[in-house]
Amino acid sequence: MTALFEVEGVKIALPDPNRKTLLGQMPMVEILHGIDLTIEEGTVVGLVGESGSGKSTLGRALVRLLEPVAGSIRFAGTDITHLDDAALRPYRRDLQVIFQDPLSALNPRLTIGTIIGRPLMLHGLAKGRREARRLAEEALDHVGLPTAFATRYPHELSGGQRQRVGIARAIATKPRFVLADEIVSGLDVSSQAQILTLLAQLKAEMKLTIVFISHDLSVVRRLCDRVVVLRHGEVLENRPTGPLFEHPEHPYTAELKAAIPLPEVDGDWLGA
Repeated sequence: MTALFEVEGVKIALPDPNRKTLLGQMPMVEILHGIDLTIEEGTVVGLVGESGSGKSTLGRALVRLLEPVAGSIRFAGTDITHLDDAALRPYRRDLQVIFQDPLSALNPRLTIGTIIGRPLMLHGLAKGRREARRLAEEALDHVGLPTAFATRYPHELSGGQRQRVGIARAIATKPRFVLADEIVSGLDVSSQAQILTLLAQLKAEMKLTIVFISHDLSVVRRLCDRVVVLRHGEVLENRPTGPLFEHPEHPYTAELKAAIPLPEVDGDWLGA
C-alpha cells in the first residue's frame, strides 16, 4: 500500500494553563514526544488511549490544525509540517475533520445547505450558490438524510442527524483523508451503530483514509484496520487490529482491554 501520511519525530507543545503567569507568555508543555507513524492510504487507523494521552493532539497535527515544534509530517509525499495558511489551502479539501460535538461545530445561524455548500465554493468545486446547493443535497443524500434538510438549521435536527451533517460536510469535497474525533461518544447506542455503519460504507465507497479517535475499544476493534495506542504522548503499540486485541504486547494495552467491556458481537454488525 501507498503511505498517505509519514510522520517522523513529531513533537507538539501547547500553552500550559496550570502554569499561567501574570506577565509574559504562558509556559509551554510538550504533549507529543517524538511520534513516528505511517498511515497507509485506504485504511482506518484507530487512535486509543486514556484522556490526556495525546490522541486529539496527534489528529489535529495530521490535518495541520496544530504545527509541530519538531519533526515532520508528509502528506501524499509533500512536507506540510510548517506550511502557512496560504500554502495549506490547496490541501484543505483533502484533509477533512468530523468533530465530536456537531452542535458546536455547525454554525447555528446558517442553514444545513449553506454549511455544506460554502466549503465547495471556497475550494472551487461549485461555481455558484445553485451548484453548491445541488452538491450539498447530494452529500445529504449520501449520508442518508432527506435533501429537504438543506433548508433546516442545526438546532432543528437530532444529535445523530447533526453528526450526519458533519459527515456530509466532510465528504462533500471528496477528500482523501478524514479525521473522526470521538464522533459517536455523545450519541445513544442506536445512533452510534448507524453512524459507524455509515462511516464503514463511505470508507469502502470513497476509498477514504480515516483516523478514528475513540475511547471505546469495542468500536475500534470492529471498525479499524490498525490500532495505535498512545500514552503520555508516546506510541506504545502500532499493530493490525486482530493481533493487537488477541495478544497485547504492552501491559498498558492489556489494561485498556481489561478495563473496557468488549462483548463478542456479530461480525456483520457494521456491514463488514
